[in-house]
Amino acid sequence: MSVMDRFRLDGQVAVVTGGGKGIGRGIALCLAEAGADVAVAARSMADIEAVAEEVRALGRRAAAIQTDATDIAQIDRLAEQAASQLGTPSIWVSNAGGLPDATARYLTRTSEAEWDAQLDLNLKAVWSGAVAAARAMKDSGGVIINISSRTAFGPQSKNGPYAASKAAVNSLTETLSAELAPSIRVNAVAPGPVPTQNFFESTGVAPEQVEALEQSLGLPLKRLGTPEDIGAAVVYLASDAASWVTGQCLYVTGGM
Repeated sequence: MSVMDRFRLDGQVAVVTGGGKGIGRGIALCLAEAGADVAVAARSMADIEAVAEEVRALGRRAAAIQTDATDIAQIDRLAEQAASQLGTPSIWVSNAGGLPDATARYLTRTSEAEWDAQLDLNLKAVWSGAVAAARAMKDSGGVIINISSRTAFGPQSKNGPYAASKAAVNSLTETLSAELAPSIRVNAVAPGPVPTQNFFESTGVAPEQVEALEQSLGLPLKRLGTPEDIGAAVVYLASDAASWVTGQCLYVTGGM
């Protein structure tokens, strides 16, 4: 097998939560371009149906499965429906996450309800996804990829609950990699700033301000990220090219 062939995902079935837009859409399309069939999951049926059509246009099979990633029963149903419609998943990407109400907060100014909502979306959803994926992959093996964040590293004084939840995702990833080895590899990808709709809503930055932001952040690579940057990292970790990689978090941040 050539080195380029090792990056191919032909014959694989992938599940992508939070796959209806932004980074999730980019991940789903990159996986499809690499050869995988993709089950696209999110709360908005219109969004995931649109992405599923894009996957089909790339010549791959797709399923749009409406899912609230914070509901364990719906995550279990996602695994079952993905298997029923496309075949047993061999790649599971837990991408659903973010700020539940698009509001960054200080740790000391966060209510219990706000804290619970943040952890449900960014941590419990990743844990329940891994449990469902491990159950589906127990006989045939596979790969679990959790989407973390650059904010998981170092202090984040204005976004503490989100940062804490993503740091916990990294810890969960490391432990899962030990629990599920050798048949299931578990890794994470930590994006830096990517100007998606969620990014604009949560930061208050307008699209026309992106160029100025790129300059002010002092990024070594001089630009913000794209969904495809994150999708390419996911393809690598999902593929045989990363067959000796588990328990790692790959920071895709432009050098920040």
